[in-house]
Amino acid sequence: MKVKIFDENHEKDLEKSINEFLSSNNCDIIDIKYQVAVAMFGEEQIYCFSAMVCYDEK
Repeated sequence: MKVKIFDENHEKDLEKSINEFLSSNNCDIIDIKYQVAVAMFGEEQIYCFSAMVCYDEK
C-alpha cells in the first residue's frame, strides 16, 4: 500500500489535484481521508484543505 498527500488552500483546488492524480494513475483506491483546518491571522481566516489517498498500484 502507498499513500499520497494533498494540501491546498481551496476545496476546488484539492478536488482538481485528487482527480488529476486518480485519472493519471492505474491504481486501486483503498481509502481517502479528508481534513479541513482553519486558522486566524489577525482578522483573516486561513483554510487548509487536505486529503490522504491510500492506494495499491496495479
